[in-house]
Amino acid sequence: MQKNGDGSYVVSLVIPAEPRWLALSRLVLSGLCQLGRVDEETLADLKLAVTEACSNSVRHAYGEDGSGWVEVRYELRPDEFCVVVADGGQGFRFDRVPELAARPDEELREDEMGLAIIHALVDDVEIGAGPEGQGTRLRLRKDLAPAAAGRA
Repeated sequence: MQKNGDGSYVVSLVIPAEPRWLALSRLVLSGLCQLGRVDEETLADLKLAVTEACSNSVRHAYGEDGSGWVEVRYELRPDEFCVVVADGGQGFRFDRVPELAARPDEELREDEMGLAIIHALVDDVEIGAGPEGQGTRLRLRKDLAPAAAGRA
């Protein structure tokens, strides 16, 4: 863990792209949220959003082979929590990412549900190519209530 001069904390984690490692991504998130006194509702939203983002990489990035990695970078700032989930897998066509927040649930395909959940839980989502232009990178941002700005 790195503590920056601006009061932010940064943790980076690289896990195998296997479902059994998803719990570790949630544990790191929970521990870091305790440093910023993030409220339980916000923590629950972040856990679900991070789990969905990591699960997408585990399920879709590396095809049938399934061998690969997922990088998760957490940044707790006084006023926001940012998480970047990236993989080096096959990625997808970003020009076909729908505007999920505005679509009724019954119109979503099963493979769109994870992104729709993420959009509903956080304040901003950026989707693009992963490291070195390969794979997928999701950046999630959740605004924090003023009470979370204090440090323990």
